[in-house]
Order: sequence, then C-alpha cells, then structure tokens
Amino acid sequence: MLKTLKRIFGSSSQKEIRKYNKLLKQINDLESRFVDCNKELFSEETLRFKERFQDGATLDDLLPEAFALVREAAKQAIGLRHFDAQIIGGIVLHQGNIAEMRTGEGKTLVATLPAYLNSLTGDSVHIVTVNDYLARRDPQWMGPVYDLLGMSVGILQNNSAYIFQNEAKENNKGFEFIRSVERKEAYQCDILYGTNSEFGFDYLRDNMVVNLDDRVQGELSYAVIDEVDNILIDEARTPLIISGPSEDTGSEYKRYSRLVKGLINGEDFQIDDKHQSVSLSLEGVRKVENLMGVDNLYDPDNSKGVHFVENALRATAVFEKDKKYVVKDGQIVIVDEFTGRLMPGRRYSDGLHQALEAKENLNIQRETITYATITLQNFFRMYSKLSGMTGTAVTESEEFWKIYKLDVIEIPTNLPMIREDHNDFIFKSQKIKYDAVVKEVIDCQKKGQPVLIGTTEIAQSELVSKLLTNKKISHQVLNAKEVEKEAGIIAQAGRPGAVTVATNMAGRGTDIILGGNPDDLKITSQEWNRLHQQVIQVGGLHIIGTQRHEARRIDNQLRGRAGRQGDPGSSRFFVALDDDLMKRFGGDKIKAVMDWVGMEEDAPIEHGTIGKQIERAQIRVEGFHFDLRKHLVEYDDVINTHREVIYKEKNSLLEGENFKSNVLVMVDEEVRNIVGRYDLSKNSDIPETLKSEIHSIIPFNDFEEIEKRGDESFADRLIGKIMEYFEFQYNNLEGIITDDTLRSIERQLILRIVDTQWVQHLTSMENLRTGIGLQAYGQRDPLVMYKREGHSMFQSLMDRIRYQVTRTVFYIADGSKNQISPENSFNKRKTSSQGQKYYNNGNNDKDTKVLSAVGSNNRKLGRNEPCYCNSGKKYKKCHGAL
Repeated sequence: MLKTLKRIFGSSSQKEIRKYNKLLKQINDLESRFVDCNKELFSEETLRFKERFQDGATLDDLLPEAFALVREAAKQAIGLRHFDAQIIGGIVLHQGNIAEMRTGEGKTLVATLPAYLNSLTGDSVHIVTVNDYLARRDPQWMGPVYDLLGMSVGILQNNSAYIFQNEAKENNKGFEFIRSVERKEAYQCDILYGTNSEFGFDYLRDNMVVNLDDRVQGELSYAVIDEVDNILIDEARTPLIISGPSEDTGSEYKRYSRLVKGLINGEDFQIDDKHQSVSLSLEGVRKVENLMGVDNLYDPDNSKGVHFVENALRATAVFEKDKKYVVKDGQIVIVDEFTGRLMPGRRYSDGLHQALEAKENLNIQRETITYATITLQNFFRMYSKLSGMTGTAVTESEEFWKIYKLDVIEIPTNLPMIREDHNDFIFKSQKIKYDAVVKEVIDCQKKGQPVLIGTTEIAQSELVSKLLTNKKISHQVLNAKEVEKEAGIIAQAGRPGAVTVATNMAGRGTDIILGGNPDDLKITSQEWNRLHQQVIQVGGLHIIGTQRHEARRIDNQLRGRAGRQGDPGSSRFFVALDDDLMKRFGGDKIKAVMDWVGMEEDAPIEHGTIGKQIERAQIRVEGFHFDLRKHLVEYDDVINTHREVIYKEKNSLLEGENFKSNVLVMVDEEVRNIVGRYDLSKNSDIPETLKSEIHSIIPFNDFEEIEKRGDESFADRLIGKIMEYFEFQYNNLEGIITDDTLRSIERQLILRIVDTQWVQHLTSMENLRTGIGLQAYGQRDPLVMYKREGHSMFQSLMDRIRYQVTRTVFYIADGSKNQISPENSFNKRKTSSQGQKYYNNGNNDKDTKVLSAVGSNNRKLGRNEPCYCNSGKKYKKCHGAL
C-alpha cells in the first residue's frame, strides 16, 4: 500500500527535489554571467558577497549567484562542472540536511558549494572526513577552486596542521600542495578539513587550557560531514576520551587471564551473543571461588576480583582476534564492527583492553583516569548548523532525525542506475559458500570481468585470500590498514579481470573506474578507452558479498561500489546458514526445510522471500543498535548538562570576567553553611569549632564584639559581620597587590580547583553509570535513577568547588603581598582533592582534614610552625586542625 502511494504521490525526497528545481533554474540562468571571470574578478565577487551579507542579505539571498560562481570556478580551476544533481545536493547541504548521493556522484565536489556560501559569514566551515588520507586528499583536490574564489583552506592531521597553497613543492607524495602551520592558524582558515576525532579532541583540549591564547578551535558554526552515516552512527557508540594513567594492575590482569582458561563454555559460563556478554553458571562460580581461594565470590570484599574475572572471560570467550581486534606493533588495535576499519589509539574502557592485552601476552598498559570526555552525538549537536552526505542514509533516517534533527533527502543520480542486484545465494554451510564464491570469481575472470569481494571482517578476507591463492588466482587484499596505499589499489579494481578482496571500509571515498583510474596508469587515452569499453561489454564491476551485514546500509554501501555514473554492474550476496546473522535469526529453520526437501549439499537457495526474511532480521538488529546508541545519548545528556555548566564557568574565567562578585557569593554561601550547622539561639559561648571553620576562610576574630548573643537574629548578624570583614580585607588586598593581580590569582585558583574536581566528578559519574543497571532489579528505571543520583553528585561537585575556593582564595591572595606570582601562589597552600570534606545535606564530617599543606618552598609544615595563612597561630591550631 505504502509503495503504491509513493508511486502516485512521490516520496518526501521527490517533493523536496521539486521545490529545488526553481532555484536550480536560477543558478543555471546565472552560469553565463561568470564565464569571463578571471582570478581578480572571482575574488572581487567574493568580497561583494561578504559586503552584501554584512549589509543584511541572507545566505539564501546569495545562494543562486554564489553557487553559479563556484560552478564556474570549478570549471576553470580543475576542469569539473557541477551537474544539476550536484547543485541540488549543495542546496540540501546548505539547508542543514543529509544528501544521500550514490557512489561516484561526486560528493567531494558537491561540498564546495555549501562550504563557500557559508564561509561568506566570516565563520570557518568544517568539512569532516572519515580518515586522515581523505582529509588531506580532498582539500588538495578542491583547493584550487577555493583559492580562485579567494578562500583559504586548512587541513587537520594527527598532531599536525597545514594550509593549502596553489604551488607544488618537492615533498612526500600527498603533501605537494600544503605547508605546515600551527593548529590555531589552520582553524582561522575559511574552510577546514579534518576527521571527526580531530575536531572533537580539539574541543576537549580547548576546554582544558588555563590561558585563553592556548585555545585553537573557535566557534562551531557549520559542518559538512562526509560519509555521515559512518561518523554519526557507526562511530557514535565510541565516546571521545582524554585520559591519564591510574594505578598499575597489570599483574592482576595476567593472573585472571590464566585463571579463566580452565573454564568451559556451556558448562562453567554462557555467552550472550546479542549483548556480547558472559555469565558464570553455579558450577563456574564454584570453580572460580576455588581458584581464587575465597568462600563467596560475590562478597563485597571480592568486588574487584569479580570485575577481573568478567573482563578476562569476555576477552577470552567473546572477543575474537582478527574479528573484534588485531594485534599490531605489540598493541591491541580495535576493529570497527560496522566498517572493518582499524581504530588505532582507541581503547576499550573499564579494564577490557587490559584483559585483551593479558590474553595476547602483550605489555599491559595502565587503566586510565578520564580528564575530559564527550560523545560524537553531543559534540556535533553543538554546531549551529549541521549537514552531511553519504551514499546510504535512508535506512537510518529515523535515527538521524530523532538524535540530530537531520532530514535525509535522496538526490537523483546524474545518469540512470543500471546495476543488476541479484537475489542472495543461500548455502547450508560456510565451507560450501566460500567454495561457491571462488567458483564465481573464476567464471568472472574467464570473461575478463573485474570482481570486488566484500567481507565483514579481516579474518574473512584472509580466508578468501587463502582460497584464491590455492586456486592460483591473482588478487589484492585490502583490510583498511594502510588507507592511502589501499585507496590507490581500489582505484584500479575496475581493470579487466582484476580481483580485489576488501573489508567494508577499505578504500571508501575512492571511486572504482571501469578500465582502471587513468591518472595512475601509464597508458594512452586510446588504450584506456579500449580497456574501459572491454569492461563495459562484460557487464562492468561484479560485487560479491561473502556475508550479509547486521545493517542493510553496509550491504548497500558494498553494492554501491558498482554502477557509478550510469556504468553497468552487478552484485550478489553469498549467505550460509551458519553465518552469525543467520544463526541468530532463523538459520536452523531454513536448514531443516532444506534437509526435509532433500536438497543437495552444494545447491544454493535463490529466492526473494528468504532475502526479505534476512532484511527483516537486519531491521531488528538495526533497531537494537539504535536503542543502544539512543541509550548512550540519554546517559551522556545527563553529564552533558554538567559539562555545559562547568565549561561555561571556565570560559568566563578565561575571557577575563571579573570574578570578585562570584567569590563573594561563594564565601557568603559557605559562611551561611557553616553558621547554619550550629545552634546559636542560646546565650552561650560560640563553639571553638565554628571559629576554627571561619578561620579557614578568613582570620576573623571579633566574635565577642557582636551584641545580644542568644538572640534569634544573632546568626544573621554574625554572618553579616563576617562578610563585612571579608569584603573590607579583600578590598584592602586590591589596593595592595593591584586589581589585575588579584583577578589573575582568582582565575588561576578557581581554574585549578574546577579542573581537579571535574576530573573527580567524571570518575564518579563513570562508576555510577557502570553500576546503575542494578537498579532495574529493584523495579526502578536505571536512567531515572542515574539522572537523580547524577544531579545529587553535581550538587556535591559544586559544593566541593565552593569549599576549596573559599578556604584558599583569601590566604593565597594575602600571601601574594610577599611577591608571590599568581602562577606560584598555588604553592602557598595546596590541598589534596582526596580527603576533602564532601557536603551532603549539610552534614559535617569532623574527621575530615585538609591534606598536604605546603609552604612556599614546597616543604611540609610542622605542627608547631606558624601557619602559612599569616594568622599568627601555629599550624596545628589553625589550618592543621581542619
């Protein structure tokens, strides 16, 4: 019914495209206006657009002329003219949507249109790519277009940054048209290319600096994300984390890795394939208790041991080498489960990575403490405007809208798609399936048809390669290990008779041209045309999928490698009933039917109904993963609200805002908090403990001067007197050490305290997140409890910050009279973040001490020495008593 309605009324994408046709006509009509432009005229037009924008014109007003200008610039600079479909793609991107454009439709060129238009505002436009190779290749390819238009282009690479220059220089291949610059300079360019992790980590690092000049990123105004499904969906489950080492527990991981090797799957533990988890049976618990030498594994005293056992079991039983991870250069490198791409630098959290290192007998790196973290979802949602492009987004349109508020618009192809997608071949076993794959490759090679074999993981590609080698079939294997080298190989995968084996992600972003890429072939154009026609005549590129992926989108990406720009092509997936997906969703039932009808072992089933059943299974898995990602966002949204408050406060400090009023508010709140814990309504002496706590903030000694003690208003008058004294003394300091110096002291002090406490808060929230799932056993929603507990912990964080600031700011500022610089003034009084008083509903922990009081020479003070706060008291009677 739905398909019938779509045929009659058209899809939502088709309706949107019809709206753009009027705008497209305007752009086409303007094309002749810019034909005679030279370099100076292009730059002048850009300046004119910027002036019009400053005078009140909107980007939508400028769009027709700007797009027509970019089209002409591309023709003159690199010999490429934007097709109408590409112009429509540019409009979709400018309007903050996702443009689904098939492979080979020229998405790299499309990005120049919205990037140029949006850079006219004066804000830098970020073009986000999936790897460093594309982040370097694309700006050098499109750079001449931007340069002709008078726009600067920056490039982010791992630990380095560059700017495009339109003059070739002798250098390593791939770096001919770029020069090295500071990262901050790259961010000041009109258009900046980089990977999602580079942009995300720069944001986190910018919020860890103590000087405003050390920031590099600037405003997050507009981003165009290439391969948006890969970045916003596939990688969205992995948060960006900046961390440091914690305690060394390497020997424990090795011990437990040896311990679990004696446990038997199905007898001592069970594996949950869906959730990728392991649970011990009663027999397994008894075995582990005997091996550990404990009576009760789940006694609270053994909680660390349980954690080590669970990680060691997951590492041994669930995480397969060359499927979930590879060992490279003595390290565990994670393999992206959706794309097959290696993710160097990424580490599993919560001790799992260390458990894998122990399993593989590698050097075990310490667990880490989180200093800063953010999910890709929350990072990209900070952009004022976001857009993306990919060949496969429609199947995930619900997620794009619900999480990112992005619509997916299908862009019609420039030429009709004529690729033939065959029904799946379904076999009883993987052995028979792979034999059939090899046979199909041989059949294609005989007629000179190029073949691309797509696998879902590295182990599969190595198995296929071994089978092809046994048959003496020449082939190339790409495992997304060397992106730049593999891009060159995949570009030649369309040569007659070529056989290429690749994991999902390998070579993505590089077109497969039938006959081979002429730029890299040392042959004449006539010879290339002959090869090109030869491949067309045998049916174009043939795609073989060795397994259905869990997501339809990844299958569509593989199919999309063939049939670019109206070329012929074909695709077929080979599926076995013991493939992971089939085992989880009905493979046994199909096998029983095959056995019942007496089908031959090597005979495949080819029927559209089974293909639809597989698709339904994929939809269920996609829904499961969507729920996981949505779950991650919901939990990260809790800490994201905390992050926004803390980073906003830090921004105010770095930008030089006068924090005197904030300090006074914090001191007033803390004094009221202290006084409120004592009953002062009776006519009795003021407790010495109260005096001592007030002394920790300021050396106020006029308690006996306050009249009418025992009066109900006595507490308020005491607070008022203390605050009056604090303000008086603080104002005196301004006159002695200058306003600027005091502001600098405040800024450095509060930044140091906020950073220390924020790291502690992140650790606490991570621990809360790990254990919150147990709330479900008490019939309580874990997310609701996480929000509630998280709010309480955030209030505790703010209390700790106030506690430390109020007990430090006056004495550090007062000490600066003795020529202590703001940077070194922290040595006047250091406090450990551990052992500090935690406020919880106003309760006072009398045993709490301020630790590690340090003099200006970094020497720990003796108990009988004068206190560092210049109160005149001995340390043991002053701050040593806290």
